[in-house]
Amino acid sequence: MNLSLSVNDLLACCGWMCGDGCDGGYPIDAWRYFVQSGVVTEECDPYFDDIGCSHPGCEPGFPTPKCERKCADKNKLWAESKHFSVNAYRIDSDPHSIMAEVSMNGPVEVAFTVYEDFAHYKSGVYKHITGDVMGGHAVKLIGWGTSDDGEDYWLLANQWNRGWGDDGYFKIRRGTNECGIEEDVVAGLPSTRNLVREVAKIDAHEHASA
Repeated sequence: MNLSLSVNDLLACCGWMCGDGCDGGYPIDAWRYFVQSGVVTEECDPYFDDIGCSHPGCEPGFPTPKCERKCADKNKLWAESKHFSVNAYRIDSDPHSIMAEVSMNGPVEVAFTVYEDFAHYKSGVYKHITGDVMGGHAVKLIGWGTSDDGEDYWLLANQWNRGWGDDGYFKIRRGTNECGIEEDVVAGLPSTRNLVREVAKIDAHEHASA
């Protein structure tokens, strides 16, 4: 099943345990919240900002939304909309360990240092060359490869809209811990808790549509 989970739930309801809401946080603690408290679906608690922004210099900034603990659709219950992870764990920073994890269990989350030149990335394999530190950032590492020039890279999905980078994706040098990309790698595995209810809803909908 491909479920979209609520950014709002994680941002607003995890609170100080995960960090500082829209001003950043700690990936491993976000995964632990997913284990302990679960995260509701995007349908239950949709993202608060429908304006969006472009990078670099994403403005305006927004305050962290309040934790409401109720679904936008009053016919849906918050507790029943929760989905969970069975665990939260770190992956060793050795590139082969990261590749093995992605190959076996799918994408992982990585944190790295963003410099000014990264904000202007368009294509190719990124390596920091110039500019000051802009801050820390967490993204989804989905694969790896080697360029035509023989340069090893990681393939990652950013969340700065599809107008940024290579349709929202980027490549960064692999095997040299570029910008700390291999230092803080975390992941988790989904739980079947509450999934039986979702499958039943889908089956009922498909039966009604038939």
